[in-house]
Amino acid sequence: MADTTRSRGLDAQGYLAREGSLGQIPHAFRPVVAAARDRLLDAFGARLHSAYLYGSVPRGTARAGHSDLDLLVALHDEPGAPDRTQVDALGDALDKQYPQIDGVGTILVGRARVLSEGERHDLGWFVACLCTPLLGEDLAEYLPRYRPDALLARETNGDLGRRLPRWRERIAAADVTQEALRPLVRSLSRHLVRTGFTLVMPRWNGWTSDLHEMAEAFGGYYPERAAPMREAAAYGLEPSGDPAGLRAVLDSYVDDLGPWLAREYARVHGEKAARQELP
Repeated sequence: MADTTRSRGLDAQGYLAREGSLGQIPHAFRPVVAAARDRLLDAFGARLHSAYLYGSVPRGTARAGHSDLDLLVALHDEPGAPDRTQVDALGDALDKQYPQIDGVGTILVGRARVLSEGERHDLGWFVACLCTPLLGEDLAEYLPRYRPDALLARETNGDLGRRLPRWRERIAAADVTQEALRPLVRSLSRHLVRTGFTLVMPRWNGWTSDLHEMAEAFGGYYPERAAPMREAAAYGLEPSGDPAGLRAVLDSYVDDLGPWLAREYARVHGEKAARQELP
């Protein structure tokens, strides 16, 4: 009989198991990771507390030329605007040098914020369960273990209603070109699919970071919304189409799927506690 607990991302005690490892990094991406590690050390030196990988690269599912490199960097102190400029420049340089990645996304935070009570079931959970240590002391050692419960669901993605106005502003301001719209479609698609999944996560009783699996889990509880969620999963992986089509996808997110999902999320789990958002 299959071990459904482990297959759904839980350990033997029913806690979320940490996903990813340095050993799972595909061979093509190892030079990129090595360069990122060295450049982070050069950029921040003694201010760097720890650095992590997350996403498809440490999960071993990254596709050369299609996947981005995702990093989380924790400093001993709170980062400022010059620090954010520095990590953006570092990411741009990596993206230009290594064709196997399609962009670099970096979350830059201070150690104290990761360990704060307000972030315990959001950023803290993210580091403890979805991030693979790359440099420094692992902050997961100071964080609790997590279950796929309603508290985690609320505090991770219970703010979609507050995000939608900003999404509309970003869509309105974006150039109607593939270059401008593709990353926006990919980002919003992934966010919607993950929100749809965490809506049903406590009932599904597990975790997956696979967008198609997330969409299928969601569709099992909301069959009337399964088709648009499956389409969002596909766009989250490969946002293809002409500019007019991509813009239509974005409009459907903020006019239909997003508002419905925000209302249903608030009804089922409540709204996420307000806190300062990451830049």
